[in-house]
This record gives sequence, structure tokens and C-alpha cells, in this order.
Amino acid sequence: MTDPIKGSQPTGSQPGSASAEPGRRPEDEEAQSGPIIRDKRRIDENGDVRAVSDDAPQAPAEPAGASAGTGPAVDDEHPDTVLAAERLADLQRVQAEYVNYKKRIERDREAQRDATTARVLEALLPVLDDIYLAREHGDLEGTPFEKIADKLQATLSKLGLTEFGAVGEPFDPTHHEALMHIEAEVPEGAEGTTIVQVMQPGYRLGDRMVRPARVAVADPS
Repeated sequence: MTDPIKGSQPTGSQPGSASAEPGRRPEDEEAQSGPIIRDKRRIDENGDVRAVSDDAPQAPAEPAGASAGTGPAVDDEHPDTVLAAERLADLQRVQAEYVNYKKRIERDREAQRDATTARVLEALLPVLDDIYLAREHGDLEGTPFEKIADKLQATLSKLGLTEFGAVGEPFDPTHHEALMHIEAEVPEGAEGTTIVQVMQPGYRLGDRMVRPARVAVADPS
């Protein structure tokens, strides 16, 4: 005899049955077990970037060379090329600074060398003045010291020392120091104050004046 209670329940309708009804979708089963939450945040609670799963929707790719804002376009596909250009610019800047440094050092050395030579020559000026006066009075001519004086002046000339100031030259206050202003005959054709006597010649070291020429001057009558 058939049990009326058992016969009224269809097969597979009992609670907790492992078999699924035909035509039932997995989504229905998920709905029965509760809502499913998917975390789509790009940054996790530690501040790190989350790994994007393969099934996550991907953002559309930007065209090559496009950049946000108004800044220059960056070649994201070739970062090595951008890095090489930056390193080349750094190298060129360092090379230019090194060349300027060498020029500045060489210029400072030359100025220091000229200053040292000028100090030595200034110490020799009294000796050169004595040689000049001896020549003017003829005291050196035919003496053994004449050759020594010639060698000394030739050596100083090789170092760049030049003598200036002569009778008949126009007076120039930037190169001559007038110790006396006298009445005397000046060369014919002179139009201004003229040197009529040189007491101590002036000396230059290259473009640098070591000492002005000390002279006596006169005006044309």
C-alpha cells in the first residue's frame, strides 16, 4: 500500500538535495546563498596598486604620443630613447662647463704670470734707469759692461718688456708723466705740448703699463 505522504513529494524536491533541477542557472544558486561583492578598487587598504585580473574590463588604450594636460608628449613605448636623450643633454652641459672652467683657469694663470713678471721688472727699474743714463752720457760705449747691459735688455724684451717715450713725441698724460713744463724749441710742425727731454723712459709689459715715461715738455711758440 502506498504511503500517501511519501507519494505526494516529487523526487529531488527534498531540502538539501545535492542534485539540481533541470534548467536551473548557477546565478539562481548564488542568489539563494546570498549576495556576492566584487572589490574593483585599484588601490588596496595598504596603498598598493591591486593586480588587475584578466577578466576585468581594460581601459581603452590611448594613441601613441598622447599625454594629459598641455605637457610635452612622452614616448612611453621607448623609455630608453627618452633616458638616452636626457643623459646626452647632461653630458653636453658638463662638457661645456668643463671647457669654460679650463678657459677661466688659463686666463687666471696668465694674469698671475704677468703680475709676477711685472713685480720682478719693477724691482729692476732702477738698474734700467742707470743703464739708460749711462747710454745717454756715453759712459757705456766701449766698456765690458756694455755687452752685459745689452744682454740684460734683450732678455727683458723676450719677457715682453718694451720701452717707450722719446723726444719729439706728443705729450700723452695717459702714458707720460710731465715733471717739468719749460720753454724750449719743439720739432717743426708740432701742434701741441711736446716732449723735449726724457728723464726716465716708460716701460710696458704687453698691454700693461709698468711705469709711465717721466719727461719734460714744452709748448710750440
